Amino acid sequence: MATNRTFTMIKPDAVKNGYMGQIIDRFIQNGFAIKALKYTHLSKEQAQKFYEVHAERPFYGELVDFMCSGPIVAAILEKDNAVNAFRTLIGATDPAEATEGTIRKDFAESKAHNAVHGSDSDENAAIECAFHFSANEIF
Repeated sequence: MATNRTFTMIKPDAVKNGYMGQIIDRFIQNGFAIKALKYTHLSKEQAQKFYEVHAERPFYGELVDFMCSGPIVAAILEKDNAVNAFRTLIGATDPAEATEGTIRKDFAESKAHNAVHGSDSDENAAIECAFHFSANEIF
């Protein structure tokens, strides 16, 4: 059964390029309620732990370095069928393949610097939310 919450991060490239406000506005315009929001900077250890599922993949080191290269915005969003609705809103990982009007089409630089992270399943959304937020930070 689909849950109503998902996790996202606005990645260092989008933060550096000044897109935080526009991206958060897209969340709200598309019916997502913000249940938690944090402007933070991942340590290398945090990035390694968060992306450990990709540890054996060739891009892992580059991904970790990128994700701790600057501040991020972490958020928990709520909406019916949140994970699937958010994946549609952000678009394909590669912005060149993303649908017009999606966040990645409009704000991403490349497949590696693709502006936002979005949970890929309800199970991962729960894990990712708990990784970044304590219970008293979620409303």
